Amino acid sequence: MTDLLLLPLRDGARPLTSTELPHSQLDQQPCDSRYVDAILVEALTWRSVLGQPSAISVEGARALALDSSAADGPAEAFLVGYEFCHVHGQGDLSLHAALPLPVAAAAERAGWAEPHYLVQTGQAPATIVMLYAPRNEPEHDVVLRLVRVSYEFALAGEASALTVPYERPSA
Repeated sequence: MTDLLLLPLRDGARPLTSTELPHSQLDQQPCDSRYVDAILVEALTWRSVLGQPSAISVEGARALALDSSAADGPAEAFLVGYEFCHVHGQGDLSLHAALPLPVAAAAERAGWAEPHYLVQTGQAPATIVMLYAPRNEPEHDVVLRLVRVSYEFALAGEASALTVPYERPSA
C-alpha cells in the first residue's frame, strides 16, 4: 500500500463543500460528466461490481456495489449495504467512497479528498471520504485509482499497491 500513499498533489485550492446533507462539492465542477462516466464504466468491468442507483445519496446518484457473495471487507468498507462508492447526481460530480484509513489520510493530505462531514460528528466511520470531481484526464486517473482501492477494500479489507502503481515524475 506504500505506493498508494504517494499520491500526486491535486492542482489548486480545495473545492468548497457543504456541511449539511447532502454533502456536496459546491465549486470546481468539470464541464461535463465524461471523467466520472469513464470511472463508472471501468469499474463495472471489475469482478463482482454492480451498477445501481445509490441507496444513500441524492436522486440520480450512481453507485458501485459488490455482489453480496464477494463482499468480504469490513463494515467500514461500505457506505451502506454493499455500496462502496457513488457519484453524486443533480450537477455534483464528486464521489463518496470508503478507503482504508492510511489511504484516506494520504488522499486528504494530497488534496484529493476530505472526510465526509458526518465523520466529525461520529455518524460515519473515518473511512468515508468525498473524492473531489475529476476535472481532467490526470485527475481522472488518480480518482480511478482511489475508486479501485475502495473496491479492493470492499472485497477483502485491504488494497494492493500493485494494482494501482504510481510513479512520481522526476524533479
